[in-house]
Amino acid sequence: MTAAATDRPSRAPDRTPRRKAFMVLARITIGLLIPLLIYYGLREMAVDVYLALLVSSLISAVPTVAGLFRRRVNALSAFFTTMVLGGVVVSLVAGSTEFLLAKEAVLTFVTGVWFLAGAFTKRPLSYTFSRPLLEGRFRWPSDWDLLWVGCPRWRRMWRLSSVLFGLGSITDAVIRVVLAYTLPPDVVPALGTALVAVTSGVLMIVANVHYILSGVFDRSSRLYDLTPVAMAAVR
Repeated sequence: MTAAATDRPSRAPDRTPRRKAFMVLARITIGLLIPLLIYYGLREMAVDVYLALLVSSLISAVPTVAGLFRRRVNALSAFFTTMVLGGVVVSLVAGSTEFLLAKEAVLTFVTGVWFLAGAFTKRPLSYTFSRPLLEGRFRWPSDWDLLWVGCPRWRRMWRLSSVLFGLGSITDAVIRVVLAYTLPPDVVPALGTALVAVTSGVLMIVANVHYILSGVFDRSSRLYDLTPVAMAAVR
C-alpha cells in the first residue's frame, strides 16, 4: 500500500466538516437575501409596503417547506425551520405595517427566551446546536458525552454560552422594534438584514472568546478535569 493511498482516508474527514459548514453558511445567507430582494423588487413595481412584506415572507418560506421533505430533520434544521415558518405565521397576523416590519423581533425575542430557559436544562441549546458542527472537528474534543457527564466546568461553559446567546438575541429583538417604529418602512428590511449579520458576528466572537478562555483548546486545562466518579468509569 502506497503512502498516497494511506493519506487519502485521513484527508477526507477534514474536507467534510468544512463543506458542511460552508453549505450551512450559504443556506443562511440565501435565506436572508431572498426576502430582501423580493421586497425591494416589489417596491420598485410600486407594490404597497404591507403587501410587499407579506409576499416576501411567504415566498421565502417555500424552500424551507420543500426542504422538510428532502432532508433529515435534526436540532439545527428544526430550529431554522421553526423560525421561518414562525415568521410566516406572524406575517399573517393582522396588524400595522410597523408590526409586520417588527415581526422578526417577535421570533428573535422568543429565541432569546428559549436560549435562556434552556440554559439549565438537560442540554443547553448552544451545546445542542454546536455539537453536530464541532465535535471532533476544528481542534474540538470528540468525547462530548463523557465531558458533559464528568466535567462540571464543561457543563458550565455551555450553560453560560446559552445565556450569552439568549441575552444577545433579546437585545437584537429590542433594536428591531425600535427600528420598525422609528424609521421609514423601506429602510427597515435592509437594516434588519444587516443587524442579523452584526448580531451573529458579535455573538460568535464573544462565544468563541468565552470558549478559548475556558480552555477548550488546551487539553491540560481544568475544563477537562473529570470528577472521581467519571474517572472511575473511564478506567
